[in-house]
Amino acid sequence: MKKAFLTAVIFLQIAVLLAQTSDIPQANVKDLNGKIVNTSTFQNDGKPIIISFWATWCKPCIRELIAISDVYEDWQDETGVKLITISIDDAKSMARVKPFVNARGWEYESYIDANSKFKQAMGVVNVPHTFLIDGNGKIVFQHNSYAPGDEDELYEKIQELVK
Repeated sequence: MKKAFLTAVIFLQIAVLLAQTSDIPQANVKDLNGKIVNTSTFQNDGKPIIISFWATWCKPCIRELIAISDVYEDWQDETGVKLITISIDDAKSMARVKPFVNARGWEYESYIDANSKFKQAMGVVNVPHTFLIDGNGKIVFQHNSYAPGDEDELYEKIQELVK
């Protein structure tokens, strides 16, 4: 029993390590104007990218994006990071995404994954789910859920990448 448990723990650690060093999967999402965009085009000239999965009905998602919004301009000036938001709102609620983003004045690149293809490819189960991508397009960090201060940990990870 103990050996099976240890094997499971080691397997889980390897899976996490692989997930944190894999490429962004390709999927089609829509920008806020309805144009289809393939995720393979997500680039930032060799600088880090944050990909944040969220939904208009998700209060922790909104708190996280507001917290990042308060410091995003400074983050960009200091590190060149780009934030890309991916709404998982479905066909019933996706019409709310554009007005929601515009009302908050978020300067992020924002997309809608109404068919959940990108969400599934990234292994997202719950939102908010935030990924940090290095300048080579590799996933190097991910975080699920949100508590105040999580944005500070994310920024520390970004700073480590740009040193």
